[in-house]
Amino acid sequence: MHCRTAVLCFAVLFCSAAFSADSAEQWQTIFNGTMEGWKVGENADSWRIENGALVCHGPKAHLFYVGDSRPFKNFELECEVMTRPGSNSGIYFHTEYQESDWPRRGLECQVNISHTDSIRSGSLYGIVKVTDPPARDNEWYTNNIRVEGRHVVIRINGQVVVDYTEPENQKPHSDRFDRRLGQGTFALQAHDPDSEVWFRNIRVRRLP
Repeated sequence: MHCRTAVLCFAVLFCSAAFSADSAEQWQTIFNGTMEGWKVGENADSWRIENGALVCHGPKAHLFYVGDSRPFKNFELECEVMTRPGSNSGIYFHTEYQESDWPRRGLECQVNISHTDSIRSGSLYGIVKVTDPPARDNEWYTNNIRVEGRHVVIRINGQVVVDYTEPENQKPHSDRFDRRLGQGTFALQAHDPDSEVWFRNIRVRRLP
């Protein structure tokens, strides 16, 4: 290949790669150490802020992110999580604010290392079950959720634990829960009074 042609091809490939990388939005921190941008309905006392982290400990309560009016469809969400022994929680996405009850819309990434529920951290609840996540109670771990179209990848401490593609024309999970991909916001779950779970360094970026 002629040297000038090779240089031109390389430049085109480089620019294409740069454009692809830049087409995703920049990371945005969505928890700033206060409840600003977050909203909880029932049992609001189940949530508190301690040492720069969101902490759930109490009766069922869901904390929804309401700091951006644009719904999230394709995105990458990352946060650090720490569970106390025997605790259960969850990270919902493609959901919407509810005043009470379990979120009807959206999917849940399970947060659970040693609760009696055998569906462990990283599981796509009710869809893909993880039984042995690479994380421990009383230690911070990184939870990353990436959604592009019908494809969901969940990583715990950098290790892929779920790689799921939703079937076309997927039906609702049940009459009570619509566990399908769509668009919406995020929610963190306080599951029960015996569970204590911590969240910090919560950030998100939108994908094309």
